[in-house]
Amino acid sequence: MRVLIVDDSGFMRRAIRRMIESDPDLEVVGEAANGKEAVEQVKKLKPDVVTLDIQMPVMDGLAALAQIMAECPTPVLMCSSLTKEGSREALRALRLGARDFVAKDASHTSLKIDEIRDDLLAKIKAIGGSKVRRFVRAPEQVLKVSRDDSSRVKKLELRAGDFDLIAIGSSTGGPPVLEKILTSLPADLSAPVVIAQHMPVVFTKAMAERLDTQCAVTVVHGMTGMPLHPGTVYIAPGGQHVHIRAGVKGRLTLRVSDEPKEAYYKPSVDALLESAAKAVGKRCLGVVLTGMGRDGAIGAKALADAGGLVLAQDEGSCVVYGMPKAVVAAGAAKASLTPEEIAAAIGHLGSAPPAKKAGEAGRQRASA
Repeated sequence: MRVLIVDDSGFMRRAIRRMIESDPDLEVVGEAANGKEAVEQVKKLKPDVVTLDIQMPVMDGLAALAQIMAECPTPVLMCSSLTKEGSREALRALRLGARDFVAKDASHTSLKIDEIRDDLLAKIKAIGGSKVRRFVRAPEQVLKVSRDDSSRVKKLELRAGDFDLIAIGSSTGGPPVLEKILTSLPADLSAPVVIAQHMPVVFTKAMAERLDTQCAVTVVHGMTGMPLHPGTVYIAPGGQHVHIRAGVKGRLTLRVSDEPKEAYYKPSVDALLESAAKAVGKRCLGVVLTGMGRDGAIGAKALADAGGLVLAQDEGSCVVYGMPKAVVAAGAAKASLTPEEIAAAIGHLGSAPPAKKAGEAGRQRASA
């Protein structure tokens, strides 16, 4: 797999090259020190993957990414700083067409930089074979979908009141799909939504803040003890696991913890779905979206065995068909659907129009 490295720091280019060349399946075919050079090199070298820094002179990474997606579509892995601003830029890059990102710490030294090696190599390999189409959408345009009337959605026969919880897991390629789904949901959604997206905490917080401004439903960054309310989306904080707990009279709350410590991905989709299976059982709708690896397969099987309904994203719409494939292989998925179909299916769980905007009421409940 041929990789082009783009970073204005000579130190970072050398470090990334060293990590990539440590894997016999990967080859560095070129380097660039700014966005303008990156676009030129992509057109000339036609790499399988580009690692792209964001903050660069001449042309920054976001401008270069937009030009690459429009003129020479190529799988791009962003290298973003582990800061609040870095998280916002990384999420914008994903909306512009980047496949995923690795978070680099500004304090990284030659001894610490190798800490991202496994993540870097795994993501390069995961996105290297993905198909990329020309991408010309304006960077801040919100993805919208209309209610889908496909036969696959109709066969599910979902109705408001069918579920007490919707649990969603995603990884590589997940944020744009989540945006597509969540921005289409009605404010009167009859169940709460809990999401486990593989990301560091600063990025999950930024994603929750952005989505809350874009969605009819309320979107919050999950914390221990939060009661789960209909019409509200809870995004698990990165670096920790989120669990569903059923209390008195079946009242559902969140518990955020480091357990299970052995889980490779934090937050773990398996941990979310397994806890949902125990707390809610057949009253839970589980969804597993695009992502590399098998996280979610064990939890989805537990949920299906408990009588819950599990949906998987279909192969054709996935950036990486790893997690959904594992769920299907485990026999846990009731159906494999496109993001539009998943959004439509969940949209059928809306209830009667509320007296006032549900999003505002959700904020009041979430802060109570």
